[in-house]
Amino acid sequence: MTAQPMTITAFASKLTALKQARFSGRLFLKGTLGQEWTLYFYLGRILYATGGTHPVRRWQRHLGIHCSNVSLNQLNLPADISKFSSEAGKTSWEYYLLCLWLKQQRITREQVVKMIQGIVIEVLFDITQEIPKALQIKQENPLAPQLLLIDAEQAIAKTQEIWQAWKIAKISDVLPNRAPSIKQPEQLQQKTSPTVYKSLTLLLDGQRTLRDIAVQTKRNVAEVTRSLLPYIETGLVELSDISDLANPLAPTSSGLPVKNPPTSSGITPAQVATRKPLIACVDDSPLVCKNMEKILTSAGYQFLAIPDSMRAIATLLNRKPHIIFLDLVMPNTNGYEICTQLRKVSAFRDTPIIILTGNDGIIDRVRAKVVGASDFMGKPVNAEKVLAVTNKYLKHLKNSSLVVS
Repeated sequence: MTAQPMTITAFASKLTALKQARFSGRLFLKGTLGQEWTLYFYLGRILYATGGTHPVRRWQRHLGIHCSNVSLNQLNLPADISKFSSEAGKTSWEYYLLCLWLKQQRITREQVVKMIQGIVIEVLFDITQEIPKALQIKQENPLAPQLLLIDAEQAIAKTQEIWQAWKIAKISDVLPNRAPSIKQPEQLQQKTSPTVYKSLTLLLDGQRTLRDIAVQTKRNVAEVTRSLLPYIETGLVELSDISDLANPLAPTSSGLPVKNPPTSSGITPAQVATRKPLIACVDDSPLVCKNMEKILTSAGYQFLAIPDSMRAIATLLNRKPHIIFLDLVMPNTNGYEICTQLRKVSAFRDTPIIILTGNDGIIDRVRAKVVGASDFMGKPVNAEKVLAVTNKYLKHLKNSSLVVS
């Protein structure tokens, strides 16, 4: 199993190698942000793909797009899933439901083809955006029956075409699985027409992802994201992680699925995951980012590396980390300038910002305070210093269950 981040070219080469080897089985991937996906193969071609942030939400969204004649409210998914073997039901119930409904003539083969194609491309896009760092291959009997065989090279080419469009639109740092909500309604109302504001208040409720909104408004998700970007960058609208929809494999005594059952503290597993503190590091040095990631993830925190200083503010606005480590000297800009800009955004007025530098001088320390930095830390970084300053600034979050013990 690999452990280093792969380029999209390397990932595409891996898919080509599996095609040439006529591989049958599963390819497991893990991204740099912790998401996990599974690609199913038959003789080197992709049968299906699942995993990531919202496997159920994605499946239901594509079902609504391509199989609008199917009403989930009128179906008993747990009963349908119980028809599969226990292993098949656990690992790939989404695929086998399509097989069952095709056999029962609830849906057509054309609908199945379009749905699987859409799901595979969406999963490949998410893998491309997050960058896979871990990969494992398991050779085994393929899913059966084989509803569709997708050429891996053509699928990755289509994905790269979509990804390039996102880069051109300067939205490559925005995760389409996040949900927008209005943070400053009065200011937003002042900057929009009454009609636009009314539409935004109906759509941006924090319960729909950018992809969900695109489907609802019959627009391309990149177009939706680009139209919201000015509001996101100014802090009028914020993007948040939301949990997946109910998994039909977890039925209650009434036969209805349960969505993220709460723990004894009343907090659901999904909420615990999203509340895990996120620590960001803006530094053009891969070595510094790698060391910071090792230190912080080993301590139980989420980590976000931002090597491109020109995209730092947009990425930080998108992810909203709890603490920001900011390199002082970088190409094109410097830590002082970024810190100054961040403090002008309401979302970051109180966010701890720690300046990183190899020049631990009194002048730099004074200037760091002037631009609004919370603290100052010399390089090279070590675990003791990083964790001490992290714990120092996360103390106020302990009462809200945000600190991982």
